[in-house]
Amino acid sequence: MSSPDPQVRAARNHTTPAGGRRPVVAVTGAATGVGALLTERLAASEEIKQVVAVDERRGECDAAEWHILDVRDPAIAEKLRGADVVVHLALDLDLGSDAAARTAYNVRGTQTVLTAAAAAGVHRVVLCTSAMVYGALPDNELPLSEDAELRATAEATGVGDLLEIERLARRAPRAHPGLNVTVVRPAILVGGTDTALTRYFESPRLLVVAGSRPVWQFCHVEDLCSALEYAVLEKVDGELAVGCDGWLEQEEVEELSGIRRMELPSAVALGAAARLHRIGLTPSPAGDLAYTMYPWVVSGSRLHDAGWRARWTNEEVLAQLLEEVTGRHTVAGRRLGRKDATAAGAAGATVALLGAAAVVRRARKARRR
Repeated sequence: MSSPDPQVRAARNHTTPAGGRRPVVAVTGAATGVGALLTERLAASEEIKQVVAVDERRGECDAAEWHILDVRDPAIAEKLRGADVVVHLALDLDLGSDAAARTAYNVRGTQTVLTAAAAAGVHRVVLCTSAMVYGALPDNELPLSEDAELRATAEATGVGDLLEIERLARRAPRAHPGLNVTVVRPAILVGGTDTALTRYFESPRLLVVAGSRPVWQFCHVEDLCSALEYAVLEKVDGELAVGCDGWLEQEEVEELSGIRRMELPSAVALGAAARLHRIGLTPSPAGDLAYTMYPWVVSGSRLHDAGWRARWTNEEVLAQLLEEVTGRHTVAGRRLGRKDATAAGAAGATVALLGAAAVVRRARKARRR
């Protein structure tokens, strides 16, 4: 038998910058969103031996080996056998999801993946939560270090799930000796995403709560994928915060976006948001407002020390976000149809928020009948 072609032999002997063998990487949630982008990125990388893609439906990356199943299925352990690293991205953070069902999926799925990875002999799991777990608080440092205390509460959309995933990440190495867990925490994610924070920029006015100090830091999905790749290749360890360098003050955001502000007293804004959510008119609980009021900017120092750099600036990501939301109309987190949007634009977002009390009164009267 003839010896392999030199190029083939070189590819087989290729090692990662850390000096290890090229890893086999499994990605959950690989068919859509960040999971699909990361799967394509890893499959094209010469530093990755093979990509195993796991999702409830097949995605478009033909270079990956696909397994179709729910991540809560214990059978996933067999599918992960032979993988060196698992990147778990199968999370439901949809604003329209039932909160209890969302939590059941996110927490149970993460538990199952961690247990299955340990059983399959995987040595590293990479989880993705959000910088929101630090909490948005008036006394937060600018920027926050990765080691800053996680002071978020479960009052914002999905944050309770993310905090539970963080807890599972801390426990896993003790429960499964030899399993390394890395957690990546992106700032406001932009690039085909739909969250309470991206919907903020769909409003006719940017709501500013009187006395607050909003600052904005974004993370483009491409930069998140490159940070996840750093974690996969073991170029960096531990809890990793990722985002654009620096931040934008509220005045800069207004100038760049051309959207004027609407300033309301705290009690009015929070009270109206809570009432609208309670009666089901908006998907976002009042807790989401905190992330538009107070700073939660991250430094990303661990990734920077490892040589990673964001390719996108906050200004560039904001410009893309504004382009993506063109034609969408949202008031208090609720998407409006064209007819409603015209009315909202004419009356102003203030009327929509301050009208919450009237809506509540009407709903109460209807229930009494």
